[in-house]
Amino acid sequence: MSEQTSTPDSEPEPGTRPRWLVVSALGIMQIFAWGGSFYLLTIIAGPITNDTGWPLPWIIGSLSAGLLVAGMVSPRVGVAIDKKGGRFVLALSCPLLALGLVVAGFAQSLPVFIAGWLIIGLGMGSGLYDAAFSTLGQIYRTRARTAITALTLWGGFASTVSWPLTAWLVDQVGWRGACFAYAGIQMLLCLPLVLTLIPRPRKTAVASEAIPIASDAPLSKTEHRQFLLLILAFMTAGTTFSILTIHLLVLLQAQGVTLESAVLLGTLIGPAQVAGRIIEMSNRGRHHPLWTLTAAIVLIASGLVMLAAGFAVIGVALVLYGAGNGIFSIARGTVPLALFGPDRYAIVMGRLARPALLAQALAPVLAAWFLIRHSPDAVLTIIGILAFCNVLVVAALWVVAVRNGDGHAPH
Repeated sequence: MSEQTSTPDSEPEPGTRPRWLVVSALGIMQIFAWGGSFYLLTIIAGPITNDTGWPLPWIIGSLSAGLLVAGMVSPRVGVAIDKKGGRFVLALSCPLLALGLVVAGFAQSLPVFIAGWLIIGLGMGSGLYDAAFSTLGQIYRTRARTAITALTLWGGFASTVSWPLTAWLVDQVGWRGACFAYAGIQMLLCLPLVLTLIPRPRKTAVASEAIPIASDAPLSKTEHRQFLLLILAFMTAGTTFSILTIHLLVLLQAQGVTLESAVLLGTLIGPAQVAGRIIEMSNRGRHHPLWTLTAAIVLIASGLVMLAAGFAVIGVALVLYGAGNGIFSIARGTVPLALFGPDRYAIVMGRLARPALLAQALAPVLAAWFLIRHSPDAVLTIIGILAFCNVLVVAALWVVAVRNGDGHAPH
């Protein structure tokens, strides 16, 4: 269960470019991939409704449609990365995102707009975190942890960069022009970065590593239990994340917070995510990733339970939640690598991604339905319970991991 010591980010890997250069290229790509997909409608949904008259729920729902597509293709993406390499798959994601953005930008009817987001979903499934993590695992194998952590730090600035940029583009060239601009960024910036700076996968394993396991080798009974528990943990975390991301302002206002204060409180989450990732990076991989996952889930649960209980200082609850969510992004990439090894990493990541993405796609819609028929307090109670139950899921994962480690806890 223990990991090998990671090499410094600045150290060149055998046969590859310096790690910091590879991670920086992927980081820039992630900022604009997230900015041109997951975070895009936050800014342009209102202008689209004002311009076209299309119902706002349908516009927002197009993102859910894209996430559903991303979830459906994610296992195939994992297989493709395993067979053809992450460089190939990430390069393919750029024209897919660009094509979807162009279709959405030219759309004169709502069905065409949604069709554009279905294409964007293909790009999301092959170009966001899961594919990027798998690529780093393929390149650096057991030493990928610090690279994955550094990449999430880059990704933490996606909304910080993309929201002001998108707002400026909408002001200058309208929402359609913003879609075209992000399509251009994918083709003129992100694609060249991938093709020139992301190395091809190495053909042979590092000499210091154990004999490789076939990527299609079946999981053992213990590994299968770990896999199922990770699915449950990732789905639950994805559910609470997507509900809070979409409905945060409504939920805070239901607790007596003004809209202006709710917006201000919401801005605490982003810096808390980055701070959590910096703290995790400062540890330089001295502890097993299961500790990272545990810290993340406990922080998320603490914040959401406090929020559901009506804790007076809402900002503290959101900072705890944000820090946990930031660390969770790291755990999502590093725990499967530690538990299942580098040889099956891409395929395992693809299989883990599907249920989590499907949960993220459906949860906000179900929460909206629940908000209409019940109350915001009921929604807060549900996500608080889910977050607490996720702590129990991680505890069960520890039990299985310790038993698999002959009675010794991961360190």
